[in-house]
Parts: sequence; structure tokens; C-alpha cells
Amino acid sequence: MSAVTPTAWQSRPAPAEAREWTDRAAEVAAILATDAAARDRAGVTPHAEVRLLKDAGLVTLLGPVAHGGGGQDWTTAYQVVREVAKADGSIAQLLGYHYLWNWAARLVGTREQWEHVEAEAARGRWFFGGAVNPRDADVVVRDEGDTLAFSGRKSFSTGSKVSDVTVLEGVLEGTDGSGSHVFAIVPSDSEGLTFHDDWDNIGQRLTESGGVTLDNVRVGWDSAAGYVDKTFRPRVYNTLNVPTIQLVFVNLYLGIAAGALETAVGYTRDTTRPWLHGGYDRAVDEPYIIDVYGGLTTRLWAAQAFADRVAEEGQRLHDDPDAVTERDRGEFEVRVAAAKAHTTDVALEVTNRIFEATGARSTATAEGLDRFWRNVRTHTLHDPVAYKRREVGRYVLTGELPTPTWYS
Repeated sequence: MSAVTPTAWQSRPAPAEAREWTDRAAEVAAILATDAAARDRAGVTPHAEVRLLKDAGLVTLLGPVAHGGGGQDWTTAYQVVREVAKADGSIAQLLGYHYLWNWAARLVGTREQWEHVEAEAARGRWFFGGAVNPRDADVVVRDEGDTLAFSGRKSFSTGSKVSDVTVLEGVLEGTDGSGSHVFAIVPSDSEGLTFHDDWDNIGQRLTESGGVTLDNVRVGWDSAAGYVDKTFRPRVYNTLNVPTIQLVFVNLYLGIAAGALETAVGYTRDTTRPWLHGGYDRAVDEPYIIDVYGGLTTRLWAAQAFADRVAEEGQRLHDDPDAVTERDRGEFEVRVAAAKAHTTDVALEVTNRIFEATGARSTATAEGLDRFWRNVRTHTLHDPVAYKRREVGRYVLTGELPTPTWYS
């Protein structure tokens, strides 16, 4: 990756409008794109890439302006993730998850807690990771009077070694049912927090998504998000974590697909040879190539438009958290499920079919075109898309709203 110093952006005014932030993200993406394929093959811990996100100011996008943040909303955050994903799906995933965990205090915590976290995070340009994988056994949280001790293991912890702070989640020992889960933010170098080098998947290779062990990681009760006098104070808004992160996924896939299409178009223009029996002098004049790009672009544009509409619907809920009803939340989740299902199909199709229009030589390892498909294929297995379609189908047929879970 090209060396970039903070002065590349500090010499210019900080972005103020949403469009300026997406332009900044495009600048970051242009830098990442210069050696994205090589970095994907090397698989080196992305310290430099996260530094780039910090230097560009993207990590403070959702933070309060008074403390150095961008003061933007989720609709802009999704666009920024999409823009970065055009160049590097791994770094876009890190950024998208960072936004979610940066926002987690506002999602779950009291006003005093989230105002403190957001101010400190913006001032310090914290980069967030999260040790929250619901498919594993719950981390056990032990009440030790004024403190809590988290112990257990999670097989995934995206951000791990490149994060400044990590969001922990577990269940209070001896409790069950609503209110027993505890979220807390701790420094990533906390005693008892050990990240493992066991992330070795075909895609999203630079996300630092390996396992993590928690061995009596201690935090004060005052850091337990949403708890007052050891009692959790729930709101319907607390359950918006799933549709919000699922829209991060949607925009991650849209960005990767757009990047694949843009890269393939450039390759076809410059390198692809026309078929020797087709009668054309240029590949760009081949009818079947024109049809492939026309069809894929049409489907991608439609998916982008739907995702943007759903993001706007969600932002209205974020704008008035205390007014969110169970019906609001449920109908939003159905729309997000539809966007997730459709975008998964489109992104897989785009990243697969570009090879029909680029030709056999484009499969060379040096070109790195396969990384787009590998990244989408890896992450879209996060949860079965059939269950997203089921949410939509049940709602359409019976009016049933999804019950809030870790995946719905």
C-alpha cells in the first residue's frame, strides 16, 4: 500500500457533508486499490490499513462534532463502507464492524454511558473490535461486587489485533432470560484478553477475525451498558443491532460487487481479446460481452437503489430511538432481510460472471479478480440467506414479524 501521511488530509478542511465523506472514502479506496490483490495474498495484519482509516478520519464518522467526530448518520456510514469495499472487502468489513461497535454504547447504554464513550472514541480515534459471536457458548460474566469478570472463548473476534478497544458480551452467572446479557467496552490490551492467529479462510483474509480467549477480564459495573444499580433498563431500540449490522453486510456486498464490475470493465477494455470467430476487432464490441455487463450493471443498480431506500427507513428509527415500537422494528427487519437476500444473490452473480466477459487470461493469480468472489462467498455464509427469505415470506403471507434474535 502506498505510504500516506496524515498531512494528506489535515491540510484540507474536514468533511462536513455526507457527499464529502463519501468522496474521502473514495480517496481511501483509491489508495487501497493500488495493491489490494497483493495484500490479499500476503495476509499481513492490516495495521497500516487501519492507520489509513484513522488518518483519513473515517473512524470518527459517527462521532460527535464537538469532540472531533464527523457527526454523520448511518445512511452515510453505509455509503462509506460501500465505497471502501470497492477496493478492499476486508478493510471495509473492519470499518463497518467498527461503526457498529462504536454505536453499541448508544444502542444499549444509558445516555451518560454513550455520551462518554462517543466523546472519548472521537477524541482518541479509537478503532473498535468485537468479541461477540452468538454461535459459540456464552461468555460467563461473574459479579464480583463493584466489578465484573468475563471468562470464556469466542471463535471469531473481528478487528482483534488492530483494535484499540473491544466490545465484550456475556451472560451474568446464575441468571437466564431477558436482561442477563452484559455488554462492556475494554482496552484491547486488557489483562486476560488473548487474540489468536487462527483466521485462515478463503476470503476476507485481512479482517483479523480469529478467536479470542477471555480469562477474568475485569471491568467496573459502571461500564456495563444499560445497567443502573445492576439492573438493565431495556428499550425496543436495543434490538436494532441485527438489522443495523445486516445493512452493513448489504453495503459490504454491494461495494465488493461494484469493485469487481469496475475492475472487470477496465480489464475488458484494456486486455480482453475478441473471440477469433466472432468477427469483431475489439472485445468491447462483442454482443455477448455487452450483454453480460449490461445485465450485471442493471441488477447491481437495482440492488443499490433498494438498499439505499431501506437505509433511509432505518435512519428514521435511529433519529428518534425512544419512539421505536416493536412493529417499527419488525417491519424494518423484514425490509433489511429482503435487501440482504437480494444483495447476496446479486453480489455472488456479479463476482462470478465477470470472468465470462474478461476471458481466460483474467484468471491469472496476479490479476486478483478471484478475491471479489472469495470475499463475497465467505461473508455471505455469515447466516443462511434462506432464513432471510423466510422472514419476508412469513410477513407477506401472515403478517408475522420476526422475533428479535441474534440473527433476526
